[in-house]
Amino acid sequence: MRRGTIGSLIGIVVVAVGALAATVFAGNAPELGLDLQGGTSVVLEPKEQVDSGVLNQSIEIIRNRVDALGVAEPDISRLGDNIVVQLPGVRDADRALEIVGQTAELRFRPVIEELPPESGTATTTTTSSTAPPAPDATTTTSSTVPPNEIPTTPREEDAADQVVVLPEIDDGRVVRRYRLAPAELTGRAVASARATFAQQGGQWAVDFTLTSEGAEQFDQLAARNLNRQVAIVLDGVVQSAPVIQQAEFNGEGQISGDFSEREAKDLALVLRYGALPVELVPQSTQRVSASLGKDSLQAGIAAGVAGLVLVLLYMILYYRALGLVVVLGLSVWGSLMWSVISFLGVTSGLALSLSGAVGIIISVGVTVDSYVVYFERLKDEIRSGKTIRSSVDRGFSRAFRTILAADISSFIGAALLFMLTVGSVRGFAFFLGLSTLLDVIVAWFFTRPIVSLLGRNRVFTEARWLGVARGLAAAPSGGTS
Repeated sequence: MRRGTIGSLIGIVVVAVGALAATVFAGNAPELGLDLQGGTSVVLEPKEQVDSGVLNQSIEIIRNRVDALGVAEPDISRLGDNIVVQLPGVRDADRALEIVGQTAELRFRPVIEELPPESGTATTTTTSSTAPPAPDATTTTSSTVPPNEIPTTPREEDAADQVVVLPEIDDGRVVRRYRLAPAELTGRAVASARATFAQQGGQWAVDFTLTSEGAEQFDQLAARNLNRQVAIVLDGVVQSAPVIQQAEFNGEGQISGDFSEREAKDLALVLRYGALPVELVPQSTQRVSASLGKDSLQAGIAAGVAGLVLVLLYMILYYRALGLVVVLGLSVWGSLMWSVISFLGVTSGLALSLSGAVGIIISVGVTVDSYVVYFERLKDEIRSGKTIRSSVDRGFSRAFRTILAADISSFIGAALLFMLTVGSVRGFAFFLGLSTLLDVIVAWFFTRPIVSLLGRNRVFTEARWLGVARGLAAAPSGGTS
């Protein structure tokens, strides 16, 4: 037997066993999708009619936000004019959905005057604000504002080019309001943002970096409003109203306020990944419990194991010792599949959904078909009077062309489904395509050499109950060697 054949057999076994051992040692396992571990699914509807480009842009922004939340294999897709967001395994679904659908339009508005809450009574308030980073940028102002009846501007009427009255909210309560001039700068000027904790003040804040164009615009805004308050407004709520005490900030700023750690990190997240170009309204929300997902997982595993056992029993009874080759081959294939899925789950957020499990189960049938094609070709070679030893390589050479053609057809179908569909169908297509690719690898590097190796063993070929010659119903004359 050629050294290359033995080398390929040893190589793929080492890779399969090594990959599986590394996966288990690292404690990795396939990430599970929404229908197998529970989670939340929401359908978001644009508040106004928008074109396809706006929806696609919104999907990309939502995907970036969800990725930053650490959700494994989120499924964000279009359904007509709506956006469907599936978040498997999220612990705080309400927070995740709030961040996903937040428009997050950041605006810098000069303060015209400070107003009390809409209570109808006089209120004395103290504003302590930190301007965008500067050594001496902390200013405290105190003002007593008489009662007034100026209403708060509804969120839907918060136009960037209009004078508005917006609230500052602390712990869900309006603590003060501001009458604000038209916005002079928007969040498009922000390049990045991150939450920081000031050890000295003991408060969380959000540091942001401006784009080159935004830095110039911000300095112009600072020069126009020197020694005046400028409100930093996010989605119709004043986050902070610092006093501008210098005209240049070198492209860096800070949003300060009474933030908790989570509020600061959420604010930095939505600023970092941009504002949605359209306001999205939840149309329907579905939550899948973890127990229901567990039931689906157990049912899927039971069905897969039962089907696999029946297939393997049939292959052993029909092909005798060659059926054992199928068992070993599927073990190698399964080890590679488990390791690849686990690796992609950790590195790329790939999750195994119920539809993906279906794709894997179906691919087991495709893999077994490859063995059947080879074994039937081997049978034809032996029945023509050739020995098992001489039939192994010749039979595989002819069978592999058929196996390759079938697997390529299956892979093309899976690729087209993956590119042209959304949702669970994509998961099915991905795992079917991955399984088909591994089938070709295992057929060439494992099935071919192991059958060639065992075909030279008389015990393997002539044993009373498991002999290959009996399993293949070889001709009695010259059928073995």
